[in-house]
Amino acid sequence: MMKKEPNYLNNRICLNVLANSVENAKECYEAAEGHVVLGVLSINYKTDEAAIEDMQKYIEATDNALSVGLGAGNPNQSAMVTRISAKLQPQHVNQVFTGVGASRALLNQDDTIVNGLVSPTGRVGYVNLATGPLSSQEAAAEVPIETAIALLKDMGGSSIKYFPMKGLEHVEEYRAVAKACAENDFYLEPTGGITLDNFEEIVKIALDAGVKKVIPHVYSSIIDKESNDTRPEDVQTLYNMMKKLTD
Repeated sequence: MMKKEPNYLNNRICLNVLANSVENAKECYEAAEGHVVLGVLSINYKTDEAAIEDMQKYIEATDNALSVGLGAGNPNQSAMVTRISAKLQPQHVNQVFTGVGASRALLNQDDTIVNGLVSPTGRVGYVNLATGPLSSQEAAAEVPIETAIALLKDMGGSSIKYFPMKGLEHVEEYRAVAKACAENDFYLEPTGGITLDNFEEIVKIALDAGVKKVIPHVYSSIIDKESNDTRPEDVQTLYNMMKKLTD
């Protein structure tokens, strides 16, 4: 049986990076000594069948450390992510806020991490939930972070995907999100603009707040512009920071 839970370092942190190929996934998996989920984007496939067939190869190469992605938080991919995740049973599923319930129901188990995307609002303590295919076209739905967490729990979600953070641009809002996740026993996935330079500070804020499990997404900043591969040496650098933060 493939393990459906991500492999957290010291039970606290698991990295999330994009894989450009099965080979790239393997290299990154090894660089993080398995403490990583590899993002493969549903938007890159024309059909469910093509996605399932290809993503299966990533599952086999990395002991199921697959993160089924939307594609830059694209809400129009929500239903496809739900359908392919139900078949694949990966360790990690990325969802917009409104897609969480459907994903959890079709997974039909509680082990896989299903995140729910909420966005910064410019107001400390409030997040925007209107991240779905239709809701993202309307006025923002700004609610207290505690309410957002409770709603996600109601739907079977595992974690807040806080996106787009733009690095440390929303740091005070992010601190409030981390505090609420810690107090309400919920996981946190900081995403957007995370680099080798700000990674440690961003992850440390969540760990210091007492968040049980943190899954930071580090994407474009560690991708080689020529090959589009995520650089394994950068993954190793991040992994060394993770060790330092959780020792």
